[in-house]
Amino acid sequence: MITAVFACAADAVAAVTVSGHAGYAPAGEDIVCASVSSAVQLTANALTEILGTKAQVKVSENSVKIVPAQGDSRSQDFLRALQLHLELLAEDYPGTVKVTISEV
Repeated sequence: MITAVFACAADAVAAVTVSGHAGYAPAGEDIVCASVSSAVQLTANALTEILGTKAQVKVSENSVKIVPAQGDSRSQDFLRALQLHLELLAEDYPGTVKVTISEV
C-alpha cells in the first residue's frame, strides 16, 4: 500500500511524505503506482522549477518527502491538489493508497 502523510500546521501543509507500493498490479503494469508517482513528481517540479520556490525534495529508494518553503501560498495550492488527487485514487482503488493528515 502507498502511504501519503500530509503534516499540517496552522492549516498549511508543512511536509508531505509518500512511500510504498500500491500492489494493484505487477511492477511495470501498476496504474496506481504510476498515477501516484506522476502526481508527486509533477508537484515537486511545479514547486521547484515552475514556481522557483526553495522547497526541499528528498527522494529515497521507496519514498519522496516534499517540504515547501514556509509562507508560500502558491505551494499550498499544489500540495492541496496533490492531497485531493491521492484521496480520489484511494477511493477509486481501495486498499492501494492511504492518505493521512497529521497536525504538527
